[in-house]
Amino acid sequence: MITRLDSQTPDFSAKLDALLAWDSVSDHNVAQVVDDIIAEVKARGDAAVVEYTNRFDRRNAGSMAEFVVAADTLNSALAAIAPEQRQALEEAARRVRAYHEHQRQESWQYTEADGTVLGQKITPMERVGLYVPGGKASYPSSVLMNAIPAKVAGVDELTMVVPAPDGELNDMVLAAAKIAGVDRVITIGGAQAVAALAYGTETITKVDKIVGPGNIFVATAKRAVFGQVAIDMIAGPSEILVLCDGQTDPDWIAMDLFSQAEHDEQAQSILVSPDANFLDKVEAAMQRLLPAMSRQAIIAESLAGRGALIKVADMDEAIALSNRIAPEHLEVSVEDPEALLPSIRHAGAIFMGRHTPEALGDYCAGPNHVLPTSGTARFSSPLGVYDFQKRSSIIFASPQGASTLAQTASILARSEDLEAHALSAEYRKR
Repeated sequence: MITRLDSQTPDFSAKLDALLAWDSVSDHNVAQVVDDIIAEVKARGDAAVVEYTNRFDRRNAGSMAEFVVAADTLNSALAAIAPEQRQALEEAARRVRAYHEHQRQESWQYTEADGTVLGQKITPMERVGLYVPGGKASYPSSVLMNAIPAKVAGVDELTMVVPAPDGELNDMVLAAAKIAGVDRVITIGGAQAVAALAYGTETITKVDKIVGPGNIFVATAKRAVFGQVAIDMIAGPSEILVLCDGQTDPDWIAMDLFSQAEHDEQAQSILVSPDANFLDKVEAAMQRLLPAMSRQAIIAESLAGRGALIKVADMDEAIALSNRIAPEHLEVSVEDPEALLPSIRHAGAIFMGRHTPEALGDYCAGPNHVLPTSGTARFSSPLGVYDFQKRSSIIFASPQGASTLAQTASILARSEDLEAHALSAEYRKR
């Protein structure tokens, strides 16, 4: 059912590398299809988007106007969902907004002794596009996690694209868009939606950045338009790493592993513990609990293909292994997680203690659930307000400051054989 590994065996490192191996967007055929779609959208605008959307989503629209969701429709969706669903969305939105308010950066300046002023100007992006999966994969939580930081940052216009196969829309997704303050919702998806956001059409104004998850065609399109616009990341399958001292309820840990495995067959769930007996108990719990799971087949395939229970010598080795893996989600299920925190260098989100399952972070804890995957937590961070703000340097030289700086600039410029640079600075010397 799930791979068992021991860090003390000679071939452990090679087996771990094989388990972690993941090729992101690399399908040549998909790339060719995406390139063709992007070229058509650039050349023909709305007409191409309508054509591709009708074909791929089984729609029958005559113009882009039919894909634009009216404000009344968002209001109706909010009214249509169950009261407890609305309450949950609004509470989650409140917590996400409160957390991200702490991330907002402000402009700053300081003045040197000679009167020269240096600083940084913080400016929100003007327009952002949010991609939200549609059809079976409807995730209102994704709407909140992507839209709210953008609005907290002060983005002027947030356009959400969401495919509606056969014309079907999810009321929870539309309600989340209303609660999060999305400015415009358009029911298109796939590479054509990414291209429309990146290059603009008659109906869609080009954006500065595209965020949000999607299938391989969406991910490939985001990679292709990067540079024309900014993107959040190219995300791989969801993953969880649980570090446990062996004292947490085995059923809890088994279900935490299931919570990632049920995403899809490529998701990865790994448990690391120095207690071999505890690993046995968790494996037994998984075998007992799995038959009752609604996504049993997906969980089983995910665990068999990419899951693992790993025995280590001690918790120090567990931390070292965690830093090597750099997981998207890291659960530190021990008595004193604070004591281990300083040693943790690479993780998208860290869930501290026995009572903090990763699922809380997915929905309502407050921090963002858009996280770096496939080891990219070594150099990447969760999505946040800072992803929707730009920083501009401010340099205001006083006459005295310009004269002083000119001497240094002149020497360095001439060492690079850039005479005009040197003279431009020297002209300001007193």
